Amino acid sequence: MTYSSIKEFHEIASSPRKQIDKYLAEGKKIVLTVPYYTPDEIVYSMGLVPMGTWGADMELNRAKEYFPAFMCSIVQSILELGISGKFKGASAIIIPSLCDTLKTMGENWKYAVPDIKFIPMTYPQNRKPAYGIAYTRAGYERVIKDLEECTGAKFSMYRLAESNKLYNEHNEAMRRVDELLARHAEVTVQERSDIFASANYMLVEEHTALVKKLIAELEASEESVGNYPVVVSGILTDMTGLSEAFDEIGIHIVADDVCAHSRQYRTDVPDGDDPLQALAVKFANTDNCSVLYNVEKPRIQWIIDIAKERGAKGVVVVMTKFCDPEEFDFVCIKEACEKADLPLALVEVDRQMKQFEQVKTNLETFRDMLMF
Repeated sequence: MTYSSIKEFHEIASSPRKQIDKYLAEGKKIVLTVPYYTPDEIVYSMGLVPMGTWGADMELNRAKEYFPAFMCSIVQSILELGISGKFKGASAIIIPSLCDTLKTMGENWKYAVPDIKFIPMTYPQNRKPAYGIAYTRAGYERVIKDLEECTGAKFSMYRLAESNKLYNEHNEAMRRVDELLARHAEVTVQERSDIFASANYMLVEEHTALVKKLIAELEASEESVGNYPVVVSGILTDMTGLSEAFDEIGIHIVADDVCAHSRQYRTDVPDGDDPLQALAVKFANTDNCSVLYNVEKPRIQWIIDIAKERGAKGVVVVMTKFCDPEEFDFVCIKEACEKADLPLALVEVDRQMKQFEQVKTNLETFRDMLMF
């Protein structure tokens, strides 16, 4: 079955530059937001357009002048895009500090792309105690000050409260579409990826409206279940070659533990009289992610629980090369899957990959395991 909104998601996901030009033509200012957990709510509340960037599948050239080869290709490709002018017209870039590679990116960006202001967002490791929440809030205040200086926009607590509500509404819609996609195997892995990727390049209310349109279409259609339902886990899984491999083999994603996809939408901003404090509490409440410190590692049990809840036959971990936080968690995921009698596959990817034959062979073997 063909859903009318699916084509719209694909067109937007495949042409982020077109979206930048569209908003610039409307007189809006663009602020690039780098993963993970950048406070888009603040950017949007100031009348600016938060434009998420997870890099792109491309050959790295100039970025290698600033990063050694073993650094994460997501971060390197973001810098490559900046150096090559793909973000021309953007006013600023917000870069968080949630992994070692991101901590080095900001200083490199200042020299490599001087026309787009670097704004740091420093998050605490111990984010849940009161002092951690206060630290996060102070980081947000720094971001607000820098945005006001470089864009001329003004911050308002009232507008932030309204922004928080809009983003909560979007979270709810994304969680609902995730539930429905688990029961609609006719939606391909590539189409599923487009739904999530397009959110990076649209104003929140525009994407929410499009997602709600798809939700209505899915709810009105007959459900279908794939032969090989799996949970996919990782940082980023939107490489076209990877999606094509999943679709060709017939694997159906019934849930994801992917940072670029569903992880972004699990936690809402809580109610409160102080919307900036509430936003800091949201980050404190965010969990089940390799880049967020938690000695208990609840993410591992979350993967097992969602696999059982959605009827998954196995788990596929998509490992971004040189991503230390994900590599550390993989051992725990592997042990948990073995105890739960869930088959597990590991595939390794990066932003420079052109050939996915080895990945496809790995997934074909994994599919054959699921048949028995």
